[in-house]
Amino acid sequence: MNIVIAIDGPAGAGKSTLARRVSKRLGYTYIDTGAMYRAVALGALRSGVELASASELERLAIDSELGLDAEGRVFLNGSDISGDIRTPEVSASASKVAAIGGVRAALVDKQRAMAQAMSVVMEGRDIGTVVFPDAPVKIFLDADPAARVNRRAAEQPEVDAAHLAKQIAERDARDRGRAESPLVQADDAVYLDTTGLSLDEVEERILAIVRERVPNERNK
Repeated sequence: MNIVIAIDGPAGAGKSTLARRVSKRLGYTYIDTGAMYRAVALGALRSGVELASASELERLAIDSELGLDAEGRVFLNGSDISGDIRTPEVSASASKVAAIGGVRAALVDKQRAMAQAMSVVMEGRDIGTVVFPDAPVKIFLDADPAARVNRRAAEQPEVDAAHLAKQIAERDARDRGRAESPLVQADDAVYLDTTGLSLDEVEERILAIVRERVPNERNK
């Protein structure tokens, strides 16, 4: 039986890094749902689709062939776009695209199809609440705002820290305030505050939760 480990949380909480590490330990496939929204945003920017046009963006999301591989690469219609989706322009556009209900519905269908084929560690903003509300393992990663800004600054040293803080605050407001699938902790998710913890420490805490809830994984 395929297993879904759902990891949610705000920007800068460490979801991507930890989901990738946990997936390797378990031999599961890592699914970065944020990258899927970025891919749709990139497709819109490249094709000239207006970010204000919900119907066009929904059609783009439905028609786009999205792929992720074990190395963490992201593909749009067969082309590797892994580096292209990490620009500030795409980041800003992705959060706007993600607020559109039709886009979310289209990508949720794709995410569920991926999990039907394999066991996955899937991270995002609504995995445990909307995409897989029955997932056996749900984790909500968080950290205080200063720690989240510092992590992003380490990843993007070329960007001013004050600008990153503003971006994260705006992203939090959009994610938590949107009408479609807002960022909230699922009632049965385990809350993990990663402030002050090393990646190794958080990884082991997540694996302990997995072992507790998925008996077949107790030896990993």
